[in-house]
Amino acid sequence: MTSSSIRSAGYVPVAPTLDVDTVDEFTTLDALESEAIHVFREVAGEFERPVILFSGGKDSTVLLHVALKAFWPAPLPFSLLHVDTGHNLDEVIAFRDDVVARYGLRLHVASVEDYLADGRLTERPDNVRNQLQTVPLLDAIAEHRFDAVFGGGRRDEERARAKERIFSLRNAFGQWDPKRQRPELWNLYNGRHAPGEHVRVFPLSNWTELDIWRYIAREQVLLPSIYYAHEREVFERDGMWMTAGPWGGPREGEQSLRLSVRYRTVGDGSSTGAVLSEAADNEAILAEIAASRLTERGATRGDDRASEAAMEDRKRQGYF
Repeated sequence: MTSSSIRSAGYVPVAPTLDVDTVDEFTTLDALESEAIHVFREVAGEFERPVILFSGGKDSTVLLHVALKAFWPAPLPFSLLHVDTGHNLDEVIAFRDDVVARYGLRLHVASVEDYLADGRLTERPDNVRNQLQTVPLLDAIAEHRFDAVFGGGRRDEERARAKERIFSLRNAFGQWDPKRQRPELWNLYNGRHAPGEHVRVFPLSNWTELDIWRYIAREQVLLPSIYYAHEREVFERDGMWMTAGPWGGPREGEQSLRLSVRYRTVGDGSSTGAVLSEAADNEAILAEIAASRLTERGATRGDDRASEAAMEDRKRQGYF
């Protein structure tokens, strides 16, 4: 894929900031990558039907990149699963589909729109759909009999995720019980589960947002262009810069402005905001993140602000 075709498709190639050919020592990124590759290979050997959750966001893209390296030159032995709310940004869906086509992967899509259309789910009054992903996710896991589900969650993102092990057992209803967390000493992982149960697996648990971006730079991982500063029509709501879409636009009293913004995280467009930024390349983003005192979810995810335990409550119901 040429540079011009990448940009026209909405992607930005990232120049590496680290010349790995001149580095002899085993770096932190090497250790994190090695751990993640070990996790992928453990799951491949222990489970029958694993799947990778892939949304096209930066974490799931890095997750897929590591998975491809773990089994190269053999093909990836897992399929992908995306729970599509119907409120995703166009650039992200285009990127998701391009990645699937580029690597010849199999993608399962669980559509929230389908559940709303046939009455299995009901639209929320606030038009936010992140909380509606749980039922389609659990149904897809049951339908395809997935016994291990990889996700790009990291412990630095949010308090509830900080509690979770790399192998996280879920019961027959997909629910998470902190009391059933298993010890993981010396990188030994227990994937034992009863019929109907499954395990959520987080190979990037020990990474930070800064690690993710350093790795993106080193590996030249392509991302949707919205992760880099660009001009966009936005309006301020609850301290976040939101963009209009099928979920609605500015309400009365909310002024639309064209500003330079970028997204630190990608989720449901009705609850995910952008941040004011001029960081158009990896070096500037690294500096910006290093100076931030808020995680990307704390800064730009409205659904996590509902309560102190918002994420943990959803995880107990079966959310990722």
